[in-house]
Amino acid sequence: MFVQATQLRVGTLIVYRDDLHRVMELIHVTPGNKRGFVQTKLRNLRTGLQTENKFRSDDKIERATLDQQDMQYLYESSGTYHFMNAQSYEQIELSQDSLGQAVQFLTPNLMIKVDLHNGQPVGISLPKTVDLRVEDTPPSLKGATVNNELKPATTETGLVVRVPGFIEIGETVRVDTETGNYLSRAK
Repeated sequence: MFVQATQLRVGTLIVYRDDLHRVMELIHVTPGNKRGFVQTKLRNLRTGLQTENKFRSDDKIERATLDQQDMQYLYESSGTYHFMNAQSYEQIELSQDSLGQAVQFLTPNLMIKVDLHNGQPVGISLPKTVDLRVEDTPPSLKGATVNNELKPATTETGLVVRVPGFIEIGETVRVDTETGNYLSRAK
């Protein structure tokens, strides 16, 4: 499927120079009396190299078609993350480079969607929210339920989240996977 360069978004997967690339940054530029263009930073998913490219507004770019499979996150070993298909029990591995910031939200047994291109895993789609246990945070202050000051809390995955003062070590908090922000206590 081909799309115009102006329809690209950050995170979109495209086929560029016969290789799969993810759009990392994107700026629409429309100079006064000249033709507009789209300035992008692309990361090659096979090699990991980043390049800057300029596309004219009317350029047609091939958008990669992805299949998704429901998989369960199992564990991490030496920077490699292991996932299992819940129906076939087939296991796949993804590197930390291909997962990016998503590794901060992965907890054992978490169900996610793995994106596949031509049968090869290229990334994951996280659920909207995840529940993470607080491993370290400063002690709560008396009257912290009244004021709305936030304090840093380190979760079981290493993610640091700003939480209300009444959250203590050992509690589970619900975190938005898109922004990394605290939403609420988890039940």
